[in-house]
Amino acid sequence: MTDPALQRTPQPKPPWLRKPLILGETAVRRVVAGSALHTVCEEARCPNRRECWCEDRTATFLILGNRCTRGCTFCAIDRHRPEPPDPDEPRRVAEAVRAMALRFAVVTMVTRDDLPDGGAAAMAATVHAIRETVPDCRVEVLPSDFGGSLAALETLAAARPDVYGHNIETVRRLTPEVRRGADYDRSLAVLRAYREREPEAVLKSALLVGFGETRDEVCETLDDLRAAGVEVIAIGQYLQPARGRRPVARYWRPEEFEAIRAEASRRGFAHCEAGPWVRSSYRAELMYRAALAARERTGR
Repeated sequence: MTDPALQRTPQPKPPWLRKPLILGETAVRRVVAGSALHTVCEEARCPNRRECWCEDRTATFLILGNRCTRGCTFCAIDRHRPEPPDPDEPRRVAEAVRAMALRFAVVTMVTRDDLPDGGAAAMAATVHAIRETVPDCRVEVLPSDFGGSLAALETLAAARPDVYGHNIETVRRLTPEVRRGADYDRSLAVLRAYREREPEAVLKSALLVGFGETRDEVCETLDDLRAAGVEVIAIGQYLQPARGRRPVARYWRPEEFEAIRAEASRRGFAHCEAGPWVRSSYRAELMYRAALAARERTGR
């Protein structure tokens, strides 16, 4: 049966979501294309590519191919059967980090429920390769939930990334509709388990709004994430990435993002990036530095 949410008529974008086209990504695109790599910046059609690549010297690499084993209704990533993992991919990611002169690299992945470890070893190998090739570059990982596997979590934790991120994506009520194959409580359990395993890592999450959630539900999600040990949070507006994906239920106004940022601050998050164009890896280094500064202030 077709999800009724997918049959809604798309709404026109409001004025605050009209972002001008900014050029200047050509050199970075050449490095990525020449390395035969994928970035979530392009695969997920992120609107902040130039700002991250050219101004913040940050990029988000998508490993283990560009095909996902799940079918989340909000995501632009290809849903077909994935290719086998490429054992040379960690080296090529590390070389691209060096060629792009990045000071902060984010490594994310398609969900690979077809692999015994969910792709944890490949992500850990990528972290190690970046560390060996560009020792001064900080590394953030943004993995799947690994189906809740603690063994997979241990594999990745052993690589000691600077930031561990796992996106809750939406509120509890809408998770079955939006994140097919995922589970709200499982995501919280993964975050909590990583915090217990690696207390020194900065813990991060993100969610999108505009699926039909209420402000109270978003605040409940913030409470749940803080209880799991999450320190920094990114909150952005969902935008329908392609025809056939879930339409936007509502566009949040800029002042609503300001209000939810204040709610996050009241709950003790070290930093909250919230706004119409915010995505999970937006201002990634700034969020990492904010978490470290908050720890210093509190004497943690």
